[in-house]
Amino acid sequence: MSKDEIKYEINKVLDRFSDESLTDLLTFLKSVDDKQKGSIFSTRTLQKILSEDKDLLQKLAQ
Repeated sequence: MSKDEIKYEINKVLDRFSDESLTDLLTFLKSVDDKQKGSIFSTRTLQKILSEDKDLLQKLAQ
């Protein structure tokens, strides 16, 4: 899947999020981005975080 296709799919999901959930998600993503700049932050680590917080992310999406 290309980067543009991934962004498109992410946007389809984000369209169902509430404004508050989007704000929380943006804050989370910015913190992940900040950590990447300060240290090596692997894709594997991000996958672990997302899988551990899957239930929370689903609740935020409601």
